[in-house]
Amino acid sequence: MRNMLKRLLLLVIATLMFAFQSVTFPAQAVELDAATRTVVLNPEGETVTMSMKQVVTGRRLFSDTCAQCHAGGVTKTDFNVGLSPRDLSGATPARNNVNALVDYLKHPTTYDGETSISELHPATESADIFTEMKNLSDADLTAIAGHILMQPKIMGEQWGGGKTVR
Repeated sequence: MRNMLKRLLLLVIATLMFAFQSVTFPAQAVELDAATRTVVLNPEGETVTMSMKQVVTGRRLFSDTCAQCHAGGVTKTDFNVGLSPRDLSGATPARNNVNALVDYLKHPTTYDGETSISELHPATESADIFTEMKNLSDADLTAIAGHILMQPKIMGEQWGGGKTVR
């Protein structure tokens, strides 16, 4: 009897936690106002406001495709270069806008822009090596780029590790 009550209590707790997450998770996405969803589109400084669909898609694709090496905006293979605004703007060419990040996800280069790293970094041009990139469209890459550029507004200095050396 005691074992049965314990199981019932655990089931009730698990159900309540699931119900709470189901109710609050969509609310968190709705809280992103247009200012938070507005990111720089190109080097000229034009902006674009990501749709809620792009926000959700970008978060999911980043988690599925990028987060194993870039969780929280850090770069596990090189802690000196993260996805913070400072690091993205310091790259050559600067990667602090949607178009530049999409280009990088197609044709990645070293931080100085001089050498292709498509055999080391997932890219659509090396989808035969990095199969997770195989089915990503330009719209998907745009959603990922938007996610990366929105995160400093959402997470603050935590995004990118907040402790770059540069």
